[in-house]
Amino acid sequence: MADSFSKKENFKKKIAKQKEKAIRREDRKTNNEKGKESEFMYVDAYGRLTSTPPEERLEVNLDDIQLGAAPIEAEEAVKTGIVTFFSEKGYGFITEDGNKENVFFHSNNCVHLVKKGNKVSFEKERSPKGYSAINIQLIK
Repeated sequence: MADSFSKKENFKKKIAKQKEKAIRREDRKTNNEKGKESEFMYVDAYGRLTSTPPEERLEVNLDDIQLGAAPIEAEEAVKTGIVTFFSEKGYGFITEDGNKENVFFHSNNCVHLVKKGNKVSFEKERSPKGYSAINIQLIK
């Protein structure tokens, strides 16, 4: 059966569109100027990207560049502080000298008898409810 006139015309238009699209695609491939303006970007003294090189050159030691997370520095084992609260029931709190953090302690972990206001040295230990002090000794 023969195709109608409109079907033939639509088919011709479709073929023409495909040819135009192929020509445009080839033109884009050959005349692609995207990203060819400047191959290098520079960082100025204020951290901004520029296309012009800086006047002064800054030398960077590759050993100073740290990749990844910062290393964890070991804390000193023995800390000092002042007993700020002591209950008759045998527990209390020590305020650290360095960061003013309160650390719980129990009298079972004390080498000497302690009272409120005493300066002591201790070690911190993680407990289920936070940090607690162990090996508590008076400082004279």
